[in-house]
Amino acid sequence: MTASETAASKYSEAGVDIDKGNAFVSRIKNIVSATHSRTVLDNIGGFSGLFSIGNANCKDPVLIASTDGVGTKLKIAQLCNRHDTIGIDLVAMCVNDIIVSGAKPLFFLDYFSCSSLDLEEATDVVKGIAEGCKQAACSLIGGETAEMPGLYQPGDYDLAGFSVGIAERNKIIDGSDVRVGNKIIGLASSGLHSNGFSLVRKIIFEDLGLSVTDTVEELGCTVGEELIKPTKIYVQSVLGVFNRFTLNSLVHNTGGGFIDNIPRMLPKGCRAVVDKDSWEKPPIFSFLQEKGQIPEAEMYRTFNMGIGMMAVVNEDDVEAIMQHFRAMGEEPFMIGEILAAQEGEPQVGIR
Repeated sequence: MTASETAASKYSEAGVDIDKGNAFVSRIKNIVSATHSRTVLDNIGGFSGLFSIGNANCKDPVLIASTDGVGTKLKIAQLCNRHDTIGIDLVAMCVNDIIVSGAKPLFFLDYFSCSSLDLEEATDVVKGIAEGCKQAACSLIGGETAEMPGLYQPGDYDLAGFSVGIAERNKIIDGSDVRVGNKIIGLASSGLHSNGFSLVRKIIFEDLGLSVTDTVEELGCTVGEELIKPTKIYVQSVLGVFNRFTLNSLVHNTGGGFIDNIPRMLPKGCRAVVDKDSWEKPPIFSFLQEKGQIPEAEMYRTFNMGIGMMAVVNEDDVEAIMQHFRAMGEEPFMIGEILAAQEGEPQVGIR
């Protein structure tokens, strides 16, 4: 036996299977390449991903990047033994952050870490990531797979995503154009998206003792079917509107909910008031609030409450923009307005 064979054998005995990792790369090669545009310059299996921005049609291009994960929603995928949608969540959490600046996502990379690589499971995860990239019209150009026995429990895995987009410098949305009198349009979410799952799991599994296979009448489906719904990706619809109308501000309604996210895109002297009765909330939110006895203020700071993305627009454009969002397959609502901030008032009011 050669020295190299001895080293490989020892590594495998320690829980890291190099051959399985190579087999995984072979399995996902076609899945990944299906997301590529002509701007991707290399093939999967290299040391890095290459992407050309030569035809980006920007006079003064700015690259805008985001990284995120999906938190403890991973536990839901594991409980349901369904791993082909959690990758959509991963892409969504990154690209939805990028588009609030008016940037078009260009490419995406992922990091998959586990105790021991399960080829079927990992392939399903990448299928979801590729589907998310297709929905966002960006390319999956690389990733990293790491087996770390001892750090993760058997059966556990974690995900991180990284995305880069591009915008014309003078068209970047930064909230500075928001004015008193602007209106807030909210776009319906697909449910919980990928936030608040530590609280969700406590209420549903610990307090109520439910399992993912239990059917809940109020939800009209099983617990697992409701909780595994992937995060909605708003890239195509938002950019479609952005190319035709003025968007003064965009807000990805993710961790921190309305209370913490809206102020990130408000200029000094402005506050936002949201009418909580202006849209129909998915039943999962009232179910959680009732069963968990969650105060209303906490609900609006933890969950998206059925609104996944918000656009602050000029009042004269509201109807036209809402019509365009509908044509793009979204369900828009006029949910609030921008008022002058008075001293001592919170930046966000829920009425």
